Amino acid sequence: MSFFDKIKNGLKKTASSITAVFQGATELDDDFYDELEETLILSDMGAVSAMEAVEALRSVVREKKLSTAEEAKEALRDILAEMLEVGDCSLNLSSKPSVVLFVGVNGVGKTTSIGKIAQQMKQDGKNVLLCAADTFRAAAADQLEIWSQRSGTQIVRQDEGADPASVVYDAISAAKARGSDVILCDTAGRLHNKANLMQELEKIRRVISRELPNVDVEVLLVLDATTGQNGVVQAKQFRDLVGVTGIVLTKLDGTAKGGVVLAIAKELGIPVKYIGVGEGIDDPMPFDRASFAEALL
Repeated sequence: MSFFDKIKNGLKKTASSITAVFQGATELDDDFYDELEETLILSDMGAVSAMEAVEALRSVVREKKLSTAEEAKEALRDILAEMLEVGDCSLNLSSKPSVVLFVGVNGVGKTTSIGKIAQQMKQDGKNVLLCAADTFRAAAADQLEIWSQRSGTQIVRQDEGADPASVVYDAISAAKARGSDVILCDTAGRLHNKANLMQELEKIRRVISRELPNVDVEVLLVLDATTGQNGVVQAKQFRDLVGVTGIVLTKLDGTAKGGVVLAIAKELGIPVKYIGVGEGIDDPMPFDRASFAEALL
């Protein structure tokens, strides 16, 4: 199944509410724009992003003298795709090895996402090393080791309670020795004590900078789409704490909150790099702006 087909299927609930506005419109009047704005807000696009999208649509309709709902729908698709253009959606993995740090609160599907992305990279011919630096959550390393076995990738881990930066150091040493292309690093998902979380991640970043100067480092925040605007709040916190470079958005299938992708992109300026719309091994998938905007409508 193609990205578009999967995302279209996953966004059914969100898309049906938005398309209903266009299907019910007899003319492009104030009532139409008000209903569209309300529907976009209910999809968790956020009030600011929804207002901006609707105002942009008004302008395009006036300038191009559009008269039908279908024409307006096509115009909105282009507007939404443009709103998502806030950075590179692909991972920067040009150095060898490269490092990808995964951050996020517990329960969002972080470790599972790492395992599936590892398997995808392995299928693409990359030599992948997993690093179990979430040493605080019980069985986190065990869960990652299961994914290591499934994906045929190697893993570096220590005992529960070990210093996360020490595990990262061991992983870097192993990656150098084994010629790994990329290190995928699971980190602790705790926000209740921001100072400790910040200290841990800063220590990890120092180890990476010291052992791998000039290395490409991606910091991917894993968010649960079903949390809607709460996910935006989480993203703001992690962005300010650790300098997030991209978002992995899980559990978009079955939710009516697909607009949160635009809220994150527009309000935070962080590109979505992976999107989850199912349970298969090819999920989460690398994000495609144009296909997402089309599927949303």
